[in-house]
Amino acid sequence: MRGSRMGSLIGGIALVLSTAVTQAGPIDSSRHPHPDALQMVHEAEHSVDHAWEVYHRAALGGTIASPALQAQIEQHLHEARTLVPQAQEAADRGEVQQVGRLVGEIKMHTARAIEGSKEQKK
Repeated sequence: MRGSRMGSLIGGIALVLSTAVTQAGPIDSSRHPHPDALQMVHEAEHSVDHAWEVYHRAALGGTIASPALQAQIEQHLHEARTLVPQAQEAADRGEVQQVGRLVGEIKMHTARAIEGSKEQKK
């Protein structure tokens, strides 16, 4: 019973955090000095949003395989979210290679978070 209470508590925390999640909206890259880099960052933001949505559905549905996996998923989501502003700053500076590297890391973290969120309890 204690495990289900912990899962409910963690699910509740995830719900509270979900209200604080900012969704990436449309962008106007026409005035940005590096529109391709800005578009890459924007797409990475959408990847992060999607990973959070998949995670929240799994967490609220109680289908995440274990508390340890849930912690790993949350770490990946945190890392991805932390890298987005770094990629944005690199895009603003015109560092396209840096943007590509950071976006690659973001996509790796979001893919792992989604994969973990889809792993069912046994």
